Amino acid sequence: MSDLESRVLTALDEIRPFLQNDGGDIQLAEITPDFNVHVRLLGACAGCSVNQMTLKNGVETTIKKHAPEVQGVHHRHD
Repeated sequence: MSDLESRVLTALDEIRPFLQNDGGDIQLAEITPDFNVHVRLLGACAGCSVNQMTLKNGVETTIKKHAPEVQGVHHRHD
């Protein structure tokens, strides 16, 4: 595991309890060579109408706090 992946996973662990309180969860799908993070929103978060706001305001902010080199966070739909 790379240092970047470790820091992204730490960030996801930090935000996970908030998502789980709403019946959801989050999983790292990949980190691209150009420093874009792709995540899967699970459970209630997958179909939530505000998941894009959660992704930008909560998840992306938290990840960039731990890994400022990350360019963006995107939801993977697979």
